[in-house]
Amino acid sequence: MYKRLRWVAVVGVALTLAGCSASESGGESAAMPMSADGKQAAPNQGAPNKDSAGKAGQEKAPAPAGQPGVTDRKLVRTASLELTTPNVADVISQIRVVTQGAVGYTGQESTQEKRATITVVVPSERLDGVLDQLGKLGKQVRREVTATDVTEQMVDIDSRLATQKASVERIRALLARATSVSEITSVESELTSREAELESLLKRRESLAGSVAMSTISVQVKAETVAAAEESGGGFFGGLTNGWDAFLTFGGGLLTVLGAMAPFVLVFGVPAVALVWWLRKRRRPVEPAMATASDLPTAPPLD
Repeated sequence: MYKRLRWVAVVGVALTLAGCSASESGGESAAMPMSADGKQAAPNQGAPNKDSAGKAGQEKAPAPAGQPGVTDRKLVRTASLELTTPNVADVISQIRVVTQGAVGYTGQESTQEKRATITVVVPSERLDGVLDQLGKLGKQVRREVTATDVTEQMVDIDSRLATQKASVERIRALLARATSVSEITSVESELTSREAELESLLKRRESLAGSVAMSTISVQVKAETVAAAEESGGGFFGGLTNGWDAFLTFGGGLLTVLGAMAPFVLVFGVPAVALVWWLRKRRRPVEPAMATASDLPTAPPLD
């Protein structure tokens, strides 16, 4: 009987140990993550890498605020163009037509027989196209385009405008709460000063925005003969041409002066000459009479 009890105790202990080991293995299996195919995944398989996460965050970091990109730059573009043509006046007329077609306008203009200069203002986005059209109106000698970046100025003015508007609003709030005459006078004076500065900033921004929106082209047109003479420069024929032009200029100026003096000569000169001639004619009979009196014989002396 004792042997049976001993075997029963041994079997119970064995069953207890088997149950404990099974529970421990089950707990570890539950703690381990399972993959899609039913196998247990590695302990660090699902944990993200800190270094890779940091690099990804750095690559996706946005650009600093307040700094415009390349497409947001504000540029003031100007251009100059020089053309030669047989007919200067015809080219100037065609320049006006091209400018109107580009929704622009012409500014200062100086046109002569053999040379002319004209200022053209067109929208900035159409500047290159207008330059291509103008270059086909004659022989293109020179073409220059310049661009000035005014982005920082625009950002600065916008920032100052926001600050100044807030300042004006605060002064207006103080004016609404003022009770005495001295307070009202002082606050109104400060409000006037700040509103004037705000208006000045608005004008500056408007002018700068206009310069960005519209581009200016300075066009110079010359006759082909003038361009050829300028290219030849010095030499006998060059000097002869310059001398002849100078002579024509001097002769034209001299004729202009004579033409301007002619009315004065007719009005004042002719009567003055007539008066002098009449006075000289009137004095002629008196002079012989005086000479005759002086030539009379003198009486002989008395003894």
